[in-house]
Amino acid sequence: MALTTRIPPARRAQLGLKRSEFALLQRVSTPEKIQAFVNAVPANHELDGETIHSVREVLRVRRAHCIEGAFVAACALWIHGERPLVMHLDCATTDWPHVLAVYRRGGNWGAISKSNGAVLRFRDPVYRSLRELALSYFHEYFDKRGRKTLRSYSQALDLRRVDPALWVTCMGACRVAHDWISDLRHYPLISTHQERLLARRDAFERRAARLVEHPRDAAA
Repeated sequence: MALTTRIPPARRAQLGLKRSEFALLQRVSTPEKIQAFVNAVPANHELDGETIHSVREVLRVRRAHCIEGAFVAACALWIHGERPLVMHLDCATTDWPHVLAVYRRGGNWGAISKSNGAVLRFRDPVYRSLRELALSYFHEYFDKRGRKTLRSYSQALDLRRVDPALWVTCMGACRVAHDWISDLRHYPLISTHQERLLARRDAFERRAARLVEHPRDAAA
């Protein structure tokens, strides 16, 4: 893995993972492999209610939504000597926020992203700033009525600042880690004037966006 800035790789004991859990994440040694791994984990449709699964729980139940996938991706990056960075994307009240694991190559930013659809996933490390990276999701980030809803992005949080017991091995909902991420300082992507000028996604785009990798019916 070609790293721009190395850190000490996370040790198994440091994370609190079992040997089998740690070995699984050791196998995914690049952002591309990590993305393929989280893609292969079926979508968590939260059929039994809201969840915020830790890394351990995702590996156990084989289900994940965005923040849960971001935890897994960040943990894998850390195991391979990269900072476990995450970024929060916030939106209008008609939609749901999103969480990315972010990484750098040659000073540019890329992202690993768990999404059941096709367009809010991986980003190559070609973005000069986190703002540019966030804007790469802008056009495709819309609600069921076709309204573009992405409004702000956060600074990157290094999850080494958060006890692994709160996001790597937690057996309940990782609410403390979730709140730490959602409470980060956010920066607006558009002005109020620009918001009034936004066009809705057309019917064809909305229809195309209904294609998902893991249908809800299959998870029931």
